[in-house]
Amino acid sequence: MDETQDDRSHQFAPVGKRHGETNNAAISETVTFKIEFYDVDAMRIAWHGNYVKFIEKGRCALLDKIGYGYLQMVEDGYAFPIAELKVKYVRSLAFGDIARIVSTLVEYENRLKIRYEIYNDKTSELCTKAESVQLAVKMATGETSFVCPEKLIARVKALL
Repeated sequence: MDETQDDRSHQFAPVGKRHGETNNAAISETVTFKIEFYDVDAMRIAWHGNYVKFIEKGRCALLDKIGYGYLQMVEDGYAFPIAELKVKYVRSLAFGDIARIVSTLVEYENRLKIRYEIYNDKTSELCTKAESVQLAVKMATGETSFVCPEKLIARVKALL
């Protein structure tokens, strides 16, 4: 392969990557947190709607690791609304459990695609799998950009 084709960004899953294929390199971040009383339902099980909040904890930590969090996005004139969110509940988390979320960047050039795995930290059992897709939107015009900001792309490439 010639030098101009040696772009490490291709190690991430392109749009349409088949289920089960793995990346050669990835940027991931792990966060642990306690399932609090306000996270649970009457049965002391984490309410399904709160998993979106847990996913957001993981996403923010990952974006901070990259150095392109929500404040940086706004400074650059972009919003990144959620375009798609998939959640698969495997096992329940309960009041007092310590959860661990691993967030992994899958795509970043044309959209942000992040995969999440939430574990019971004590048992290491996988409890939830999720995936989010966010698109860059120019705040001034409301126009969707089908290419992510250069600052984001450069910061991701610097970590690879």
